[in-house]
Amino acid sequence: MSSGRPRRAEATDVSADQGAAVIAEPWESSQPVDAARAAALVYPQFPALAGAPVRAVATGWDNSVLLVGDVLFRFPRREVAVELQVRELAVLPLVTGLPLPVPEPSHFGAPAADYPWPFWGAPMVPGDELALVPGVDRRAAAEAVGAFLRALHDLRVAVDLPVDPTDRAAPRLRAARTREWLDQLRASRAFAGSAEVDALVDLDLGPPDGPHVLVHGDLHLRHLLVLPDGRPTGVIDWGDTCFADPAVDLSLAYAAFEGRDRAALLAAYGPVDAARELRARSLAVGLCAGLARAACATGEDLLLAEYLRGIRRAVR
Repeated sequence: MSSGRPRRAEATDVSADQGAAVIAEPWESSQPVDAARAAALVYPQFPALAGAPVRAVATGWDNSVLLVGDVLFRFPRREVAVELQVRELAVLPLVTGLPLPVPEPSHFGAPAADYPWPFWGAPMVPGDELALVPGVDRRAAAEAVGAFLRALHDLRVAVDLPVDPTDRAAPRLRAARTREWLDQLRASRAFAGSAEVDALVDLDLGPPDGPHVLVHGDLHLRHLLVLPDGRPTGVIDWGDTCFADPAVDLSLAYAAFEGRDRAALLAAYGPVDAARELRARSLAVGLCAGLARAACATGEDLLLAEYLRGIRRAVR
């Protein structure tokens, strides 16, 4: 996840009969890693860090993130995250020269007796997740994101990545899941809904014909880091990187920014045609709905409020 503020860990439902974790939701973990477990994994493999203080930093759907000394480690929380880690480590060296910093992996951990998966660490990228500083001036971040995405989407790299494996640029193929999340938010009284939001969910747009470019793949409000004054410091969480329509990343323009800030982002990025804009807006609703559903379930009110604002921004 990120180098942001500490996150409340999600509960895992454990079957009394089988003694195995039963994962009911995608944000729940089969392999949670706390400070003690992180120390037990890191200290033997990286003697230079032995005895260094350990601090939990963030908990995401795919990774537990802990700071050991001055190295930020990412530990997969569920099996699917291991495949995403492979993608992340393949792409990060290719995008270090872009206009915003990205993590630079420096420590590569192996599975251990009581932890089945590899993990990795890098120097900490400073800043807080944009979702955690909702009142900050976003103009500088918007302009930087536009320039960053222009450079990223113009990269031509030879790397083995899937093509939009979760259909993020195809509103019609994601509509059922988005509708489910929105219905759950309505049932919990977190979100009243609107005809404009429903129209974006129900767009009759399947997969785009192309072109496919290198995308971050999961660029939402938690994956852009900023300083307290709003200046951007980095882009994190590259596990969903793939080749896809640029709309997959441009969804951030509609979830995180509006008005003159969004105009500044798009001016720095370049022209976006009407169909791509609709795909990006629809995905912004879907991503924010899923994240809001998780925040609602885990009691993270600050994040919930920001994701609900993201849904509203997407229709403006």
